[in-house]
Amino acid sequence: MGRPPTKAKELKDGWYIEVRNKGAKNGIKIRRNTEAEMMLCAKNYQRNKDVVILGESIGDKFVNDIKPKAKKKK
Repeated sequence: MGRPPTKAKELKDGWYIEVRNKGAKNGIKIRRNTEAEMMLCAKNYQRNKDVVILGESIGDKFVNDIKPKAKKKK
């Protein structure tokens, strides 16, 4: 047995959804190359699962999380 990994996995660039069983707290992330593919995948999973659309990831960060820094008042 080896040592457990300490570094978090990096996300590839692409569009992500999170799929969970109904009522579950956590699920798995699924990546697609385009937004259209992601929306089709989400539509297919919505029949039986809870689907959370996470959005586009660029450089291991989600685009909707990138906000300009607030200016400090003097």
